[in-house]
Amino acid sequence: MNTYKTEGVILKRSNFGEADRIITIFTKHYGKLTFIAKGIRRVTSRKRGSLEIFNVVSFLAAKGRGMDIITEVETIETFSVWRKNLKKVAAAYEICEILDKLTAEANEQEEVYHFLVQSLKKINEIEENLLSQHINSFGGNLLKLLGFWPKEKVFLPNFNVCSYIEQIIERELKSKNFFKRC
Repeated sequence: MNTYKTEGVILKRSNFGEADRIITIFTKHYGKLTFIAKGIRRVTSRKRGSLEIFNVVSFLAAKGRGMDIITEVETIETFSVWRKNLKKVAAAYEICEILDKLTAEANEQEEVYHFLVQSLKKINEIEENLLSQHINSFGGNLLKLLGFWPKEKVFLPNFNVCSYIEQIIERELKSKNFFKRC
């Protein structure tokens, strides 16, 4: 079996079968990838705590028939300080959803990976009333990094980044209803 090791940020997860979970990770070396974590929902699973949304993890994966399988995982960062604040968690959800919707599978973008990690770390330092600005800044900079907006072109003060992203992805961002900001 072919295996590979990398690190990444867990963007989303969903239950699959009785004990498995499908996990989407934005990786440092391979871009956004979707994996299956076998048996992770069992109480005895050692990987269970590491594969939580927003965690930065180092992991070993094996090539599978359909999806690759996570075989080993180690937590690098959990962002435990801001996880206790619902508004900051909502901001992190929106950041992860924006990134997930704007990026394609298996397209290496190491600069975007580092930008995502720094944006999640910055949530800890930001006051609650400035979270909306942080999300807009993240969205605007991500649009420029991914080529959806010219790098030299400045956003107008009343420009709604959230609405522009929704036009690109042709659907509404689910997390914005949780944060109630757009």
